[in-house]
Amino acid sequence: MQKPKWVIEKEQTKRAAAAETIWLFGLHAVRDALMNPARVRLRLVVTQNALDKLADAIAASGMEPEISDPRKFAAPIDPQSVHQGAALEVKPLDWGSLKDIALGEGPEPARIVMLDRVTDPHNVGAILRSAEVFGARAVVGVQRHSAPETGALAKTASGALERQPYLRIRNLADGMQELKAMGYIVLGLDGTGTQTIEAALEGKRNRPVALVLGAEGPGLREKTLETCDAVVRIDAAGGFGSLNVSNAAAVALYAARG
Repeated sequence: MQKPKWVIEKEQTKRAAAAETIWLFGLHAVRDALMNPARVRLRLVVTQNALDKLADAIAASGMEPEISDPRKFAAPIDPQSVHQGAALEVKPLDWGSLKDIALGEGPEPARIVMLDRVTDPHNVGAILRSAEVFGARAVVGVQRHSAPETGALAKTASGALERQPYLRIRNLADGMQELKAMGYIVLGLDGTGTQTIEAALEGKRNRPVALVLGAEGPGLREKTLETCDAVVRIDAAGGFGSLNVSNAAAVALYAARG
């Protein structure tokens, strides 16, 4: 009996993910990945100068580095990348399921950031930094229309990628419904919002909250807006469209803190 098409596609995706590797670059991103026990590391290429700067992290990782000439850097990355003489081939991190993270224990009421088709790795990297600073449980995007884990994302995240869960799920609306079933208040940020985050959470700051942000330009999709408990705005911005999505995420996390 022939397998259904969706089963075949799911198996192919799983095999591709298992084979996927990423090249991280830059001293900060490489150092944090070397120090992360959860990171599967495959190959380390450094210049002598970078080797000296990363000596403690390399020793702790147990890796055997390849020393490369800075003029002919051996790692297969974009020559325009600001690699600072360090590049590390790794497997993507596995943070587990949305449910496990959403229901996990924490000192403060849970906050999760959800991204509706935010594809710029620099924006996602900056959002990961803000999420770490404000103690968010996770940043969640969609598999097909969000920035994957890349060297550019990791460099912008400045180490946060190693510590801040970044999940990519199949369907954002389904993930939102899953969080709502767990007791989360799901707030979508959009210029059409009629109330502020503070007003929407008045008397409810002890509840877990998911903040949903869309890509600049298109914003939140209609299905996403329909799935939110409320659509809110950032009052001080004079309209959500005036804020970069990574800046909006930082302001929203601050406004929604428990």
